[in-house]
Amino acid sequence: MTENEIRQTVSDELVRDVLRERRSERRWRIIKRGMMVGAGVVFFGLYLFGYAKQMGWKMLPNSEITAVIHIDGEIAAGNTASAEKIVPLLRKAFEAKNVKAVVLSIDSPGGAPVEAERIYQSIKVFRKKNPKPVVAVINNVGASAAYMVALHTDKIYAANYSLVGSVGAVLTGWDFHKALEKLQISQRVYASGNLKSMLNPYMPMTPEADRKAQEMVQKMGERFKAEVQAARGNKLQSNVDYTTGEVWDGVQAMEIGLIDEIGTLDSVIDSWNSPAHDFGPRSPGAGWLSGMATAFEWMSRIQEGMQSNRSVMNGL
Repeated sequence: MTENEIRQTVSDELVRDVLRERRSERRWRIIKRGMMVGAGVVFFGLYLFGYAKQMGWKMLPNSEITAVIHIDGEIAAGNTASAEKIVPLLRKAFEAKNVKAVVLSIDSPGGAPVEAERIYQSIKVFRKKNPKPVVAVINNVGASAAYMVALHTDKIYAANYSLVGSVGAVLTGWDFHKALEKLQISQRVYASGNLKSMLNPYMPMTPEADRKAQEMVQKMGERFKAEVQAARGNKLQSNVDYTTGEVWDGVQAMEIGLIDEIGTLDSVIDSWNSPAHDFGPRSPGAGWLSGMATAFEWMSRIQEGMQSNRSVMNGL
């Protein structure tokens, strides 16, 4: 071969190598984009799955089950133990044909009475439409508004060392006006009535406001007491003052009629002879964090596979 022919052959080989490399890179880019889109879809799907689990959205088994709904932590709007999250789960449990009984697993010091009222009123409505047993199991603590919810179930259980009670009402607020006086700071307030600004923390409480605040909590406490008497009836003891705000352990609570039996969540569920199904709700973040962790694991595996495929494709 002549020198020109050799140069031409080498040039042709170089061109073919360049074209082959470009085709390989083009394939790699297409596959990489496709896999990244797929990873994004998987990530979003797992996120939705985790969020659904957090909200208590689960596929129900076809067999007979005992529904367990958790009331954990402070009962308040926006919390895990809020009416917004609990009521839909109650509806789902009562409407499900294969739910044999509903168990409220309570571990709460109480909270907002209106949220508690929404929860127990929904129990009344759903039980009337779809009659089935509903019981409350107090775990570590079932006090104040949490006990108020338990009152409206068919039976209340608590463990030996559970804390039960705290029947009453409390109204709290801050008083910063003396601290502001030291800084020579005051707030101008124009109110249409003497009691309109009675809970303003930057102004001293007047005797009239103090009387009104105490009157409010006294009436709410009496209303709570009436609910306890209506729900527990002759199970209560006449020589016990239930409105002191104190709590009792499970044994004492049973002796004075606040609960019906000593039992734990496990023993109560076993008594129904049907497997428990956790309806939720889960703690904030638990569902989507687990979904994100799974998504990141999948993405890591995909990335490893992409790197491996690239090393193979570069040899095409």
